[in-house]
Amino acid sequence: MTKPIVGNALVWLTISLSFGIFMNVLDSSIANVSIPYIAGDIGVSPNQGTWVITSFTVSTAIMLPLTGALAKRIGEVRLFVWATFLFTVFSFLCGLSRDLTMLVVFRVLQGAAAAPMIPLSQSLLLNNYPDEKKGLANALWAMTAVVAPLCGPILGGWITYNYSWPWIFYINIPVGIFSCLVTMRLLKGRETAIVKIPFDTMGIFLLAVGIGCLQVLLDNGQDYDWFNSRFITTLGVIAFVALLFFFLWELTEKYPIVDLSLFKIRNFTVGTLALSFGYMVFFSNIVIFPLWLQTQMNYTSTWAGLAAAPIGIIPVILTSFVGRYINKLNLRLIVSFGFSMFALASLWSAFFDTDVAFVNLIVPRLIMGLGITCFFSPLLSIITSGVPPEKFASALGITNFLRILGGSFGVSLSVALWERRESFHQSRLVEQINNYNDMSIESLRRLHELGFPTTESFQLLYNTVINQAYMLATNDFFWLAGWIFVALLFVIWLAKPPFFAGSHHAGVE
Repeated sequence: MTKPIVGNALVWLTISLSFGIFMNVLDSSIANVSIPYIAGDIGVSPNQGTWVITSFTVSTAIMLPLTGALAKRIGEVRLFVWATFLFTVFSFLCGLSRDLTMLVVFRVLQGAAAAPMIPLSQSLLLNNYPDEKKGLANALWAMTAVVAPLCGPILGGWITYNYSWPWIFYINIPVGIFSCLVTMRLLKGRETAIVKIPFDTMGIFLLAVGIGCLQVLLDNGQDYDWFNSRFITTLGVIAFVALLFFFLWELTEKYPIVDLSLFKIRNFTVGTLALSFGYMVFFSNIVIFPLWLQTQMNYTSTWAGLAAAPIGIIPVILTSFVGRYINKLNLRLIVSFGFSMFALASLWSAFFDTDVAFVNLIVPRLIMGLGITCFFSPLLSIITSGVPPEKFASALGITNFLRILGGSFGVSLSVALWERRESFHQSRLVEQINNYNDMSIESLRRLHELGFPTTESFQLLYNTVINQAYMLATNDFFWLAGWIFVALLFVIWLAKPPFFAGSHHAGVE
């Protein structure tokens, strides 16, 4: 094993890898707010335009679990540099695209190149940081990965409005070039061992089919009314069968494309489970919150972004501090504190009403930001404890794949739950609008006194009912999110110390 990097070289390596992962994660969310502009410019409907997002997420999801196997055959440094270079090239080609087919093809290729960058950036940091600073490496990586998706919608909206949508892709070019050159220069001669083993073609095929169908199902389930649609049902059956055969195949394959033996490591399994479910609820939270503000509270996208932005302030300030002292603390206590803050912020938000002031929206976001500081970085340290350094890429590929998949599940399920609960509350509230309910009679009387005719009075009353129904549905979501975080408090205590990367004996069952 090579000696760790120290001094200014370590600082520049951290900046280089952080820049690479920042533009990578940023690209997963920066196009979201630009879809109407992109669709209008290339002459397709907004629904068709969503394939710009789906194509990227599907290809990234398929390639993430393959990172470990590819890194063994190519080398981690070489694979990261090539992935970053190709990501930059495909970003440029995305900006040049002038029709949907061309843009989707390059987004698929961009997503495929993006996948290895996520776990390899972390693996390269861990393998080149001194042992006593590996917690700091995890913290810096986590801070970058958390802040980037929060910046994406704000930056994407500003660029699209002030310039044009191709620039959301062009801004990757200088960042990608810098990351490639600096990483290649600093890690020259520090390549990981290359192993020439057969390629698991059947495993790749089953994984691609299963994950591809599952991701398309998650991205489009709500629009097609889930399993009431033959299309979604077919995707679900194919995904289930393909992933079942993939799991059975990998257990018997001599050279599996995904190293399932990592789940024999107790801390890896517990940490990955906590991270995946925690991220699922966390990501759902940061999607439902601005969605409710924009659709029901009449917030503009800018003000909704400002209301959500405080969630990223505390992680930027405190993450490096937590990382510096992470090896001296019981990580289960730190993660428990993080989940407690998530639960508190969610349960606090469950008491919102339609008259909630902007300043009151910010407070639970700040609390959630404090939770983030004690969530990602400590959990990554727990996950990598017990994993040999040569398996970091495989472990982090699987972990990030399950984390991103959890986020996709969370968004799809939370939006579906939100709308179903709105329908439930709306039906209950509408029942109260009749000639025998004193409150509805009084409301209609006051509207008549203000000069509204009967038809408009009922319409205004109905609009109020819808607004209240969505408010109650939002409260229901936050209640559920809060109690899931409480449940995860108990899960994390299944992990066993010691908690530092590469401690081979830690948590092995």
